[in-house]
Amino acid sequence: MSHKRIPKRKAAIAVGGVAALGAAAFLLPMANASQDNASGATAAPKTLKATGASNLAAQLQTLLGQAFAGSYYDSAKQQLVVNVVKGDNNVIAQAEQAGAVVRQVQNSTSALEAVAKTLKTKATIPGTAWAVDPKTNKVVVSADSTVTGAKWDTLQSTVQGLGSNMATLKKSSGTFKTLVSGGDAIFSQVQNGTVRCSLGFNVTASDGSPAFLTAGHCGVAAKDWSDSETGQPIATVDQAQFPGNGDFSLVKYNDATTQTTSDVNIGNGQTVAINQAVDATVGETVFRMGSTTGLHDGQVTGLDATVNFQSETDPNGVDTVTGLIQTNVCAEAGDSGGSLFTQDGGAVGMTSGGSGDCTSGGETFFQPVTAALQATGATLGDAGAGAGAGAGAGDASATADPSATAGDGTGAGDQAGGDQIGGTADPSATAGDQSGTGDGTGTGTGDQSGTGVGTGTGDQSGTGADNTSSSH
Repeated sequence: MSHKRIPKRKAAIAVGGVAALGAAAFLLPMANASQDNASGATAAPKTLKATGASNLAAQLQTLLGQAFAGSYYDSAKQQLVVNVVKGDNNVIAQAEQAGAVVRQVQNSTSALEAVAKTLKTKATIPGTAWAVDPKTNKVVVSADSTVTGAKWDTLQSTVQGLGSNMATLKKSSGTFKTLVSGGDAIFSQVQNGTVRCSLGFNVTASDGSPAFLTAGHCGVAAKDWSDSETGQPIATVDQAQFPGNGDFSLVKYNDATTQTTSDVNIGNGQTVAINQAVDATVGETVFRMGSTTGLHDGQVTGLDATVNFQSETDPNGVDTVTGLIQTNVCAEAGDSGGSLFTQDGGAVGMTSGGSGDCTSGGETFFQPVTAALQATGATLGDAGAGAGAGAGAGDASATADPSATAGDGTGAGDQAGGDQIGGTADPSATAGDQSGTGDGTGTGTGDQSGTGVGTGTGDQSGTGADNTSSSH
C-alpha cells in the first residue's frame, strides 16, 4: 500500500508502544529450524520452533480427524506433543510419521467440548473462566476471588458432576476484568472522562485504508480515538465485537495517507518486526507489551477459552467472551488491547482481560489475531515496513537487546513510531520527534546465521506514548 504523502504527525503509533520497559528479558529467536527426519513409523520427533509446531498441529488436526484430542508445545524439547484418542494405531503411526510426539488419552475433543457446553448452561457466573488443557486432557475451570457463597457452591457442584476425569476446578487470585482503564497509545474522551487503551497491531482494512486492531471492549466504550489525551481524534472505530464471540475492534485512521509500521515497540528504542499472524500453541512462550507494566513473557496455557466478566454496565449482568487465548502472562489495568507476540515476529493476540498483577502474578486472556483478521477482513501489514528489518523478526533479522532496562531511552510523549524503514530505533533516542537514521545493526539468528544489518532511514517523528492516564 502506498500513499502520496506522510503526515508529520504520523498516526503510526508504535504498535503496543510503551513508555517503560518491563523486567522480562526478550529472548533471542531460537536457531533451530524444523528438521526433516527419515521416513518410517518410528521416525524421531521433529525439532520445531513454536510457529512450526502450530502449523504441524493444524495439519495433524485435519489428518487425524476425530482421533485428534488437542496438542501442546514442549518448549524444553522443542517438540509438538499430540493427544490421540486411544484405540487407533493407524493414526498414531501417522502422527509419529509427521514428526510429533504422540500421547494416547481418554477424552476426545468432542467430549471436552460437551463439558464446555454444560458449563455454559449451568455455570455462567461472573468471575469464572474455562478452557481445555491439552496437558491434562481435561477442562480447567477457574474462579476468581468474587466467586463465593452460593455461586461457588453452584460452580463446585457443576464441576464435580462432570466427573474427575473430565474437569478440574481452581481458584484464581484477583478479579477477572477487562483492562480498559489505561494504556499509553490511544485515548478517547467520553462522557464520564478519558478512556485509554493500547494499540494492538497496525493492519490494512479490506478497502485498502490504514487501520489498527485493538480490544473490542475499547471499541465499544468509545468511537473516536486520539494519540494523546488532549489531542484531536485521529482514528474512528469501524467494527467492534464485545462481548460474545471475541473481543476485538478494527479502527481506521482518519487520514487515508497515514503510513504505518508493522512492529511492536518494546521500549529502550527497540522494536520487533511483525511478519505474520500466527495461531497460539499451548506451551509456547509469548510476549506481551503494555503501557502499565511494559514487556512481560509467559506461556500459553489454554485455547478457545470462555471468560465470564462482570458487566461494567449492569451490576447483575455478565459479559461472556468466547474464543480467547489463556496465558500465565501478567497484566494490569492500562495494558488492554496491547500486543501479544512471539519472539520471531508472529502476531498472536490483543490483551482482553484477566486477574492478578505483575507483582504476584496472575493470568490474562487474549483475543486471537487470526480470528480478528478473518472477522474484519483486514490484513496484517502496512506500507513502509521493511522486510526482515526490525529487531527479533524472522530468522535473519536483528534482535532486541535482552539487557534493556526500564525507562532507558523511551520517555513519555512523542516517541517511537513513524516511518521506520529497516532497523531498530536508536536506544539513545529520547522523547520527541526522533527524525534520523535508525541504527538497525544486530546479530542475525535462526536459519540464516550471520549479521543482519537493518540500517535504513528511520524517520521516527511520530506520536507514541503519552504516559498520562485516567480511569475509565
